[in-house]
Amino acid sequence: MKKILSNETLSSFCMEMSLLLHAGISTGDALFLLAEERKNWKLLFDLAEQADSGESLSAVLRASGAFPPYLCGLIEVGERTGRTEEAMEAVSRYYDSRVRLERQLHSAVLYPLMMMFLMLIIIGVLLMKVLPIFNDVYASLGGSLTGVAGGLLRMGQWLENAMPIVWLILAAVALFGLLFAVSASARAGVVSIWKKCFGDRGVSRKISNARLAQALSMGVASGLPLEEAIALSAGLLEGAAKKRCAECQSRLSEGEGLSAALRFSGLLPASQRRLLELGQRSGAGDVSLKKIAQDLTEESEAAIEALVSRVEPTLVIACSVLIGLILLSVMLPLSNIMAAIG
Repeated sequence: MKKILSNETLSSFCMEMSLLLHAGISTGDALFLLAEERKNWKLLFDLAEQADSGESLSAVLRASGAFPPYLCGLIEVGERTGRTEEAMEAVSRYYDSRVRLERQLHSAVLYPLMMMFLMLIIIGVLLMKVLPIFNDVYASLGGSLTGVAGGLLRMGQWLENAMPIVWLILAAVALFGLLFAVSASARAGVVSIWKKCFGDRGVSRKISNARLAQALSMGVASGLPLEEAIALSAGLLEGAAKKRCAECQSRLSEGEGLSAALRFSGLLPASQRRLLELGQRSGAGDVSLKKIAQDLTEESEAAIEALVSRVEPTLVIACSVLIGLILLSVMLPLSNIMAAIG
């Protein structure tokens, strides 16, 4: 089985296919054109040959094993409803939103880790290299570091003795940072652990809501009824968000109205539920869902930016306070000794 293509590649592929189909080019010819543009991408040539033999686009994408099942399913729905072009465009928008969100999550996790790493290096240098110099100055004046300064000096000596272990830990942290930066599966694992530790609230809940709204908008734009879009969207979610989809789907299957099912399952925030209900009543459900997806995506991005903006000054303040305390614990006794000598 081939590796699933990246979100960036999927978004680009679907948008280009949508434009070519809109221009009236057949599926096989469109795939050949894309294959010629990406001269080394044998996958597209294989897909184009299969499409020319009479296979549908969804069938050849599914058989390749390089495209997510959800994407293939939505394109199949688009083909059945005569909205293949719209389905491709909706899928492209969805994966483009996923790319932007993943980049923000990447920045939100990696940048604070780098700040903390630099802060620990500065404090380590102070403890292991700077404090011994002050201790030598005290010794030349007939004294020694005591109290807090003495405890920090002993900590620095312990750290210097334990440097081989510290280097191993730093190497492990650096390796983790590298894996997080280059591996999508590593990032997914970190996000999964974050959700398990912090639950379905705060920034995590906003991100889940944004992904759900994007999936619903994509499904409805592809020609699915909202009820079926909810069922299919569960395949893109996990944890509490997946359970909310299942509960909403269960209530709908039991004959409960859409408004009540959305409200009791907590599938969307209250303001977005009202907008969706109004859109469904007026026959503009796809437009309202597109607006909801856009609003929730912007809200999740703003929440991530706010979190990062709080973490950065907190780390800077903490680093400044710690460094200040270390220097004060050394300089104040030294100033007293110099005053007594004078």
